[in-house]
Amino acid sequence: MLSIATKVERIVRESAFLTEGLKRGLINLSELARQLQPQLESDLWKPVGQAAVVTALRRVAERLPAEPGRDIVLVQNTGELTTRTELTEYTFRHSETSHECHRRLLAATEPLRGAFVTVTRGVNEVMVICSSTVAPLVEQAFEGEQLLARLDGLNALTLHLDAASRGPGTYQAILRQLAWDRIELVNMICTNTELTVLLEQDQTGPAFSTLARFKMH
Repeated sequence: MLSIATKVERIVRESAFLTEGLKRGLINLSELARQLQPQLESDLWKPVGQAAVVTALRRVAERLPAEPGRDIVLVQNTGELTTRTELTEYTFRHSETSHECHRRLLAATEPLRGAFVTVTRGVNEVMVICSSTVAPLVEQAFEGEQLLARLDGLNALTLHLDAASRGPGTYQAILRQLAWDRIELVNMICTNTELTVLLEQDQTGPAFSTLARFKMH
């Protein structure tokens, strides 16, 4: 049968937020222990004292490996953090004609300087993110395709990264900070040195503040 300490450690390690919170010393151990008691008693089939859970949490926190801070370096002279507003996101079911739809869309939008259009093809879906002014051209190019979802009035923030700074944990550090600040993302797009997050309008300001805190070169 699992011990209290073993079960507590398993719960902590299965939750990225609990692990991070314990590392940073941000969690009230007594309150967390109180919340974990019902689950522990159910899983272990016996009464569990709050003090025993607090002790187990403290020992887990002491054993968690320290992670060295990682500086995110932004590309010089690129605007560092770029904002786009009034975007629309379409999601279509992937079909045998999706490639032709993509080709028609590129041909239709090529003369439109400054218009934002990106197409991502997954296994079963095709996502189009575009300036709202281009939306009629998207609907025309993908006419007859199965529309799964449409979101209007979105904004995008693009973080320009130094290629040398892209290593294990780079995107994790950025997305983890956004999650800690309770910022909800609609979607994200990655290229070699750019990370773009798509957001509802009311999330744009807080997200900008979070991303702006990353170290600039």
